[in-house]
Amino acid sequence: MSSIPPFHLAIPVDNLAECSRFYREVLGFGQGRSSDHWVDFDCFGHQLVLHYKEKTSEQITSNPVDGKVVPIPHFGVVLDMETFTLFSEKLRAKKVKFIIEPYIRFKGEVGEQATMFFTDPSGNALEFKAFRDRDQLFAT
Repeated sequence: MSSIPPFHLAIPVDNLAECSRFYREVLGFGQGRSSDHWVDFDCFGHQLVLHYKEKTSEQITSNPVDGKVVPIPHFGVVLDMETFTLFSEKLRAKKVKFIIEPYIRFKGEVGEQATMFFTDPSGNALEFKAFRDRDQLFAT
């Protein structure tokens, strides 16, 4: 476990049952407490809570980054490189459709990192990344 304190993140989903299955069975997150309107998950030691919210017509927008289309808004977790590699392989095996396939940014440079993006069944964009050297998380 990281020395970084756990965070709590609540995200809206329009189908609680379908999204709960995705986070539990596809991503492999442990499920905690729940009700008819929310479900807690262990997201690499952090608390992720799915909250039911009626579907809206809001669209995810994007920004160009390194020639890729990065979805906005998105959230994610910084993992260690070994966990990132194992997690990305697991997602590929589960046939997750990536917005941005796992790849290495800044290879051989300060801030070298692995990153990937995909969405959950409600369209929430998720990013998971890892730094070759975690001390370079905020390097410029």
